Amino acid sequence: MASVSEQLAQNISLSTFSKATELKKRIWFTLTALVVYRFGTYVPLPGVDPVALKQVFDQTKGGILGMFDVFAGGALSRMTIFALSIFPYISASIIIQLMTSVSPHLEAIKKEGESGRKKLNQYTRFLTVVLSSVQAYGMSIGLESMNAPGGASVVLDPGMFFRVTSVVTMVGGTVFLMWLGEQITSRGVGNGISLIIFSGIVASLPSSIVALFEMGRTGSISSFTVLLVVVMALSVIAFVVFMERAQRRVPVQYPKRQMSPGQTTQAQTSHMPLKVNSAGVIPPIFAGALLGLPATITGFNQGSNAEWMTMLSTYLSHGNPVFMTVYASLIIFFSFFYTAIIFNPEETAENLKKYGGFVPGIRPGKNTADYFDFVLTRLTVIGAAYLTAVCLLPELMNTQFGVPFTLGGTSLLILVSVGMDTVTQVHSHLVAQQYESLMKRVRLKGKRK
Repeated sequence: MASVSEQLAQNISLSTFSKATELKKRIWFTLTALVVYRFGTYVPLPGVDPVALKQVFDQTKGGILGMFDVFAGGALSRMTIFALSIFPYISASIIIQLMTSVSPHLEAIKKEGESGRKKLNQYTRFLTVVLSSVQAYGMSIGLESMNAPGGASVVLDPGMFFRVTSVVTMVGGTVFLMWLGEQITSRGVGNGISLIIFSGIVASLPSSIVALFEMGRTGSISSFTVLLVVVMALSVIAFVVFMERAQRRVPVQYPKRQMSPGQTTQAQTSHMPLKVNSAGVIPPIFAGALLGLPATITGFNQGSNAEWMTMLSTYLSHGNPVFMTVYASLIIFFSFFYTAIIFNPEETAENLKKYGGFVPGIRPGKNTADYFDFVLTRLTVIGAAYLTAVCLLPELMNTQFGVPFTLGGTSLLILVSVGMDTVTQVHSHLVAQQYESLMKRVRLKGKRK
């Protein structure tokens, strides 16, 4: 069966794509949904002065706001109805995942199968509304306290009415994006939530590229530096593709089994793929969020005289050696932490034992769990080093050559990983189309005989 699938995958052509009617419908639905999202990033929040907001945002873009604004496609800097983007839903999903490993009740729900997954999804939606409400209210209060360098207030008419309307608008925008992402996942191609973030980053890339070439044109940086940045960006993309596809294949064997009287299944040899980077892009996002908080809080509290906060934000600014050291440490920590959450060696070993599978040369049960833990730890060391290198390279380029920080490693990681996942799903649809066509031909030949 595997050889047939490989042969079908090799025979995919443009004619196959032209016949894949269902796939084309899914692609058009995905593109339409993303266009709707991009329109929403330009619908402004009522009661906000866009000119004053831009002046304030230019001063605070070195903190967490700048990074999240890139992921939101500029919706945060324009303070639109999608200002919170899909991040409350991502935070809620991560919290629910963490709780399933801590709470016995949630862990039992997770083991219920499809019904348990639906319950956890419902909890995630409720938590998304709570988190987005808290963030929206805090953001509205922060907007009221902001003043542009010229003294103009960011909010035209501060008060409870502005706070209520802001909370309702931003929470509604987040809930709509959550629904839109789920629709893309079920009726389109790829993961809807990831594609929403992907489209936001892609929307911010042209301005970053234009800014880079403008710096080369005006002489701020040399033409050689511009060429070096382009070459290094392409090299990093190729390196990310290689590392994201890298995996350790642990061999697994299944013995002969008696299915029914007179029927016995053959012994099978398979493998369990363990990715080098199991944590994905979560570690850099968490690390950047924590390190961006001091600069962001300092920017919000412009009238504050807290010298320690100003000093802390200075040490944790982009390009500072202290920042890069702490940034690398946090990425490594979250790589191990999140990998331990999403992969449970004991549970995996127990499932293998339940179905009769075993790793050659390793006793089932605790020894298999220890072996998985040993292999995964070594892989995570490599994955954490890879994430650290990709995320620190833009920092070094920014410090040495003054390259705009929006060309960050986290953005490249998200672009490449989401792009690869989407292409893989398109390829799977095409293979399924080829397989259906092959089965129809076999049935027709069988009827003729």
